[in-house]
Amino acid sequence: MINSMALVILSAVLLILSFPGFDFEFLAWFAIIPLLFAVEGKKPFQAFLVSWLAGILFFLGTIYWLVHVTLPGMLIVVLYLALYFGIFGSFFSYHAVRRTPYGMLFFTPALWVALEFVRSHLFGGFGWVLLGHSQSYSLPIIQIADLAGAYGVSFLIMVANTAIFLTIRDFRHRRDGSFPYLMAAVFLVFLALTYGIFRLNNVFTGQRLRVAVIQGNIPQSKKWDSDFREEILRKYESLTRQASAKAQVDLVIWPETSVPGYIESERDLLGRVKSLAREIKMPILVGAPDEDLSLKDTYYNSALLFAGDGRLLDRYDKIHLVPFGEYVPFRNVLSFVERFARSPIGDFTAGKDYAVFSFSMARSFKDENTSWRLLKNVRFSCLICFEDAFPDLVRQFVKKGAVFLVNITNDAWFGHTSAAYQHAQSSVFRAVENRTNVVRAANTGLSCFIDQKGRITAAVGRNGNNLFVDGFAVHEIILTNTRTFYTIYGDVFAYICFISALLFIFNKKIFTKT
Repeated sequence: MINSMALVILSAVLLILSFPGFDFEFLAWFAIIPLLFAVEGKKPFQAFLVSWLAGILFFLGTIYWLVHVTLPGMLIVVLYLALYFGIFGSFFSYHAVRRTPYGMLFFTPALWVALEFVRSHLFGGFGWVLLGHSQSYSLPIIQIADLAGAYGVSFLIMVANTAIFLTIRDFRHRRDGSFPYLMAAVFLVFLALTYGIFRLNNVFTGQRLRVAVIQGNIPQSKKWDSDFREEILRKYESLTRQASAKAQVDLVIWPETSVPGYIESERDLLGRVKSLAREIKMPILVGAPDEDLSLKDTYYNSALLFAGDGRLLDRYDKIHLVPFGEYVPFRNVLSFVERFARSPIGDFTAGKDYAVFSFSMARSFKDENTSWRLLKNVRFSCLICFEDAFPDLVRQFVKKGAVFLVNITNDAWFGHTSAAYQHAQSSVFRAVENRTNVVRAANTGLSCFIDQKGRITAAVGRNGNNLFVDGFAVHEIILTNTRTFYTIYGDVFAYICFISALLFIFNKKIFTKT
């Protein structure tokens, strides 16, 4: 049992180190191996407990920042998410002694992906710190996401872990024939890298758009204090004027809930934003809470687009709300969590429409004899807060015509932690999956530009710091109207893994040892 505990701790630590805060992403390629040895030969329930503990340690080490919202909520989430580790270990231990090594080489990654897929959807879903996300800055590896999503990268990592595990196990037992496991894993990684290098060499062409992102760095303690309302507005106005004076900008983006009040029902706030848009003669996308005056106690977390002449063009109400942040799930049972929250938990209503914003971009041309002005219609969609963690939701916007995506967020809740960088990992995968730009505007960071290949090409920063600094960044993006396999068909690969895992579990004849 002591050896199992050491292996569990080692596996959890290696996994934690592969994520932001440490960024040793290469460790993920063998981080699961100790866990596989820890559960090997154990009865399913024992394996469940051992793996559940590994999951608890891993999630405590990665999503610890939820404690800044609510300690009970964080513990509930950690204990729940760790169950998926427990289920994985239970099934692995049961089948490892009954199935052939070649069967386990495929079953183990398929089972892992199936469980990641379920936890990303069940009870609202929490597709955070997926195994594949650890590779978000390993550009050649993540290019397969336009075919298989982040789950494809998770599968590849688990193939490597399983192949090394099988090789070590056979070597310990002096068995022959283990080399092909590694060869199979190396071959799959080689194919992924070859595809990745090919995709990285692609050149994207199209209309260029200059975008400014504003990072206000408003402390959470000030954000909804009426005494600081004027200070907040002036900061955003000042940064916007500075950004517009630096270059001819086509679109200015403010973060989530950057407007300190219910924008459409508070005329002074609405007037300030409209006046600023007319002053700089540029469209402005702002995040703000909004109140539906026709329905009692109905509030939305919204994004609103204003034209350069001050007109309100359109708005988007957030579809996927944050549990324990914007609402309390299963309120009848979990209402006690509100008593332990450091800040009041919102009571927002979810939106229903996949809004695609549209605005006109002006371009002037001149030659020796003639000058003319061209107006081009640009379509984009906005993801609010952690909506970028839901790939199926994101691809719906692209399918509806968005040629680039915006993510506005406020990660100030989580302080100086790895939360903002973990959040950005999701945006990186959404960019690659759909081969579209993702522009992030975050209250305290990370505000950045991510291109179609998943590269962070520019970011707000000062003295090497991207978080908890105020400022702006202006960057030019290339608009493309690409439709990838993933955009069109979604998580086909994850469904294949899910079905394959079920067939493997319930069909006792597949890859059975003789």
